[in-house]
Amino acid sequence: MVIGTCRVELHLPGNGSLKGKRGILKPLLVQLRREFNLAAAEVGRNDAWQSAEIGLATVTNDSGHIHAVLERAVRWIETHHPEVQVVDWEIEIL
Repeated sequence: MVIGTCRVELHLPGNGSLKGKRGILKPLLVQLRREFNLAAAEVGRNDAWQSAEIGLATVTNDSGHIHAVLERAVRWIETHHPEVQVVDWEIEIL
């Protein structure tokens, strides 16, 4: 069993409240779960209005597949959610 995680730092330009942040992140996380069949959650910077840290995780028996899925998920965020900017991301295979 191989576990893959990805930490993604996001910038939410123009956002002015925690309610606005939730309105952006909740649909993003739901779509990531549905599109890539992985776990997705906000894992850091919970009190910041214009930044967020989300975590993605998946399990399989092939580390190459995990890396490809997580990398595609990050690219998908960049392509399909122009309201957020991916600042940094890091994949870890366990």
